[in-house]
Amino acid sequence: MIRSLWTGASGMTAQQVSLDNIANNLSNVNTAGYKKQSTEFSSLLYQKLQRKTTDYNGDPKPVIGQVGSGVRVSGLTSIYTQGAMLETGNDYDMCISGNGFFRIQTPDGGVAYTRNGAFQLAKSSLGVTLATAEGYPVLNTEGEPVSFSTEEYDPQQLTLDDYGNFYYPDDTGTAQMIGVQLSFAQFNNPSGLEKISGSLLRESENSGEPRLEAEDNMLRTSKVYTGYLEGSNVQTVDEIVNLIVTQRAYEMNSKVITASDEMLQQANNLRS
Repeated sequence: MIRSLWTGASGMTAQQVSLDNIANNLSNVNTAGYKKQSTEFSSLLYQKLQRKTTDYNGDPKPVIGQVGSGVRVSGLTSIYTQGAMLETGNDYDMCISGNGFFRIQTPDGGVAYTRNGAFQLAKSSLGVTLATAEGYPVLNTEGEPVSFSTEEYDPQQLTLDDYGNFYYPDDTGTAQMIGVQLSFAQFNNPSGLEKISGSLLRESENSGEPRLEAEDNMLRTSKVYTGYLEGSNVQTVDEIVNLIVTQRAYEMNSKVITASDEMLQQANNLRS
């Protein structure tokens, strides 16, 4: 009975983490580029109750007498499926179709990654720079911020093709490639990326090193569509069902603790 108390408690703790994860998914249902997380569970150590596993004839029994000690959360796995394309009409909103990530320069000089393509043109010493809502520059294939001199280019006339190449009209009005291309990176294990604030991700040992599409011919090239954002891949109905299941599991584990406590009280009150 003491064991069942702790087993029920481990179940309640695990379900609380699951509830926190569901709440986070639902709160980000309208976050561009957000990828839902699923809670993974694993059982705790087992205790062997029956040391001998043979019957009275010495033959092995078909089962072993073991009892588990509860459950724990083994991980929160991000599901990187493609989100819906949401039309915004903004010239610098970008939606990636494929496995790529935008490369973003962080204030400390490092590189972060995101699927959130809600970009804007921000003023900079170079003229204008393509940046996130927080002002972090978007990087090109040279590893430099995507910037344009306002003396040389009119930002309203810049266009972008499906592969992240920028174009600008010449004297005849024909759009010409200007040698600036967005940089896209892929990872062997995107679920291993470390999440930081603002929809940004950071590489880790789990994700592996980034593979740049401009340099790796083995990768399938991603496409980018302007005037669209990638919506969250959270399915509200699925999360509500998971919420109900989690609540019921939490309630059942609490009942296990209550039942164990009542049985333990009865055992303590027994008279010889």
